[in-house]
Parts: sequence; C-alpha cells; structure tokens
Amino acid sequence: MDEKPVKIDKWDSGALKNALDDGAKKVLIDILGYKESHALMDGRLLICTIAIGFAMFALIWDYFHPFPLSRNVLMLCVISYFILMGVLTFYLSYVERGIFLVALEQDRAMMEPDNTWKLSSTLRKYDDVYSLTISYTDGKTKQERSASTSKCVASYFDENGVFCFDLFQPIVEAMRQDLALDKKIQ
Repeated sequence: MDEKPVKIDKWDSGALKNALDDGAKKVLIDILGYKESHALMDGRLLICTIAIGFAMFALIWDYFHPFPLSRNVLMLCVISYFILMGVLTFYLSYVERGIFLVALEQDRAMMEPDNTWKLSSTLRKYDDVYSLTISYTDGKTKQERSASTSKCVASYFDENGVFCFDLFQPIVEAMRQDLALDKKIQ
C-alpha cells in the first residue's frame, strides 16, 4: 500500500478509536473485498431527517402565521421533535450499539444469501484498552457468532503516534478467520 501512514495525537482517545476503527474497516472492505452495507446508518439518517422536517415545517409555518396563530402547530412540532430525539437515542443505544461497520460477504456463485459481518468497538475516555468485537451472521442459517479482543492501544501505535497497520491487520484477519472456520466445522 502506498498510502500515507496515519498519525494521531496519542492522548486523544477519540482519534485513537477512529484510527483503529478505520483500520478494521479497511481490512474487511479494501483487503477482503466485502461490500459495506449502509442500512444501519440509513435508519439513523431517516429518524434525523423526519425530526428536521418537523423543525423546518414549524419554522415555515411560523413565518406565514406569526406566533399567536401558530401556537398549536409549533407545540405539535416541538413535541414531535423531542419524541424523535428519544427514538434516536433508543436507536443508537439498542440497535446500533456501537457498530461502526456492517459488511456483506457475498456468495461467489450468487446462489445463497449474503453473510453479515458487524464490527463494534469500545475505548473508554481515560483508558488505554481498545476492545474490538466482530459478529458473524450466516446468511443461510441465520446463526450468529462473535469474537472479541482487547488490547492496549500502544500495541498498534509507535511512540510518535503513527498507526502501525501491519500490526493490527493480522489480529483482525485472525478473528475473521476463526469465525469463518467455525462456520465450516458446524
């Protein structure tokens, strides 16, 4: 790969997590050739679009019918907006659950349904342990398996804050391979 190495501030946990997430995503999408599914993010965007639609409608309605006349419409739009923000919070907490990639492994013969790979990770604010979880769902049987690993972020970055992708890639590939082998054994 002729790409410029990723250099981040070692003390910025958000940048650390994003660099590691991007590295895991690169393994599945760019190296293994899986197709990224945006359905999970599209759900979030739909909820946000509807909420913004209510806000825009309230703004336009209030422009044409100044406040005393638009009171009921504004109240309905504000309540709807806050309800949708609650729905969004529920969606982020219980549906997305920190998943940053949904990748589809397509059958080469295109005869069977796609296998689904979901990647999620955690890195607490003042912690140095990065946890990566890969979940695999068989397209045919719908059985789900997952594997996790937790390691210090210093294992993947040098002292200057440069991401060592060559140290991270084998770990992600080994986790994926273990889950794929479990599929063939069963």
